[in-house]
Amino acid sequence: MTSLITVILLALLAGTVVYSLLAVVAAYRYLAVTRPAATSSEPISILKPLAGADLDLESNLRTFFEQDYPAFELLFAVREPGDPAVSVVEKLRREYAHIPAQLLVTGEPPYPNAKAFSLDRMSQAAANDLVVMSDSDTRVTPTLLRTVSAEFVDKNLGVSTCPYRAVPGPSLWSRLEATGMNTDFIAGILVARMLEGMKFAVGPTIVARRSVLQSIGGFERLKDYLAEDFVLGKFAAEAGHGVILSSYVIEHHIGDSNLAENIAHRLRWARSTRRSRPAGYAGQLLTMPVPLALIACAVAPRLWPVSLLTVAVRAIAAYVVSARVLRTRINWLLVPIEDLLGFIFWISGFFGKTVVWRGRRYRLRADGRFELLSQ
Repeated sequence: MTSLITVILLALLAGTVVYSLLAVVAAYRYLAVTRPAATSSEPISILKPLAGADLDLESNLRTFFEQDYPAFELLFAVREPGDPAVSVVEKLRREYAHIPAQLLVTGEPPYPNAKAFSLDRMSQAAANDLVVMSDSDTRVTPTLLRTVSAEFVDKNLGVSTCPYRAVPGPSLWSRLEATGMNTDFIAGILVARMLEGMKFAVGPTIVARRSVLQSIGGFERLKDYLAEDFVLGKFAAEAGHGVILSSYVIEHHIGDSNLAENIAHRLRWARSTRRSRPAGYAGQLLTMPVPLALIACAVAPRLWPVSLLTVAVRAIAAYVVSARVLRTRINWLLVPIEDLLGFIFWISGFFGKTVVWRGRRYRLRADGRFELLSQ
């Protein structure tokens, strides 16, 4: 029995080494892609669903008003006129009066996914076919629209999803979550891109053609999914439209969540991911070398050389992904802590069917759809 356990642990450690090496190769494959030489001035509509005054909301939104691009408009959506985000938007509209900008008040969403309803309303009001759908906690440089519009010179392209660099708030929980995003999450996307191509999309910034969205059933088809960004790319790829991982890296400011908020967010993420990609979620075990190495050392101490190699290769992969792809620095003291927390939340994702999102409780279905339980 002991020998069997040792063999299983050795196989798992070998799998994590292979995965980490794949992440390094995938990162350099992504970096090797030549950015489009062509330029475009196609008009663009930026869609911004808002709910409350997030941390640094004004600074985040300001970067979208300051795009170095000849023709674009901004659309914002809030649920009610008393939303704190309204005053921020109105201030920026006055300051940048030369930029076309609309503010829509949508009312209570009839969709389970309130964000999908806001995007639906803004999409209907948008003047342009090419749309940038971006969350309120994102920040960009003035070159965003120039970069993504050049990618859409390719007429076969339907959806582009932007990788993101997580910027934490001051709390420990926020810094830990950012560490995981900047070392593990993007690595998984890069490996999936290399092995099977982009057959999905990830928030918080997605670029798409409205005609493509309409061809897959519009936001009406996405309304019952918690991970509407993922299935948007999935449905587009299944319909034959090109989906890519953009060359433009955005900043995702994840705020200053406390422990309770962080736990709720991670559980929501884990449980929705398990239902979006069941096989891929189970395979995430091979993306967790540090916990597996500790388990191996505890159960089979003679595996310590392999465990050490596993951790070393994981560190190389984390560096390449964070420093070369995302161009950000990581706190190495937080990496093993975050790895252990990620392992705990990964296990937790196999249990439970409910999630909390913006103060509302939902039940997740096996196919990734969800339904409101209470208000």
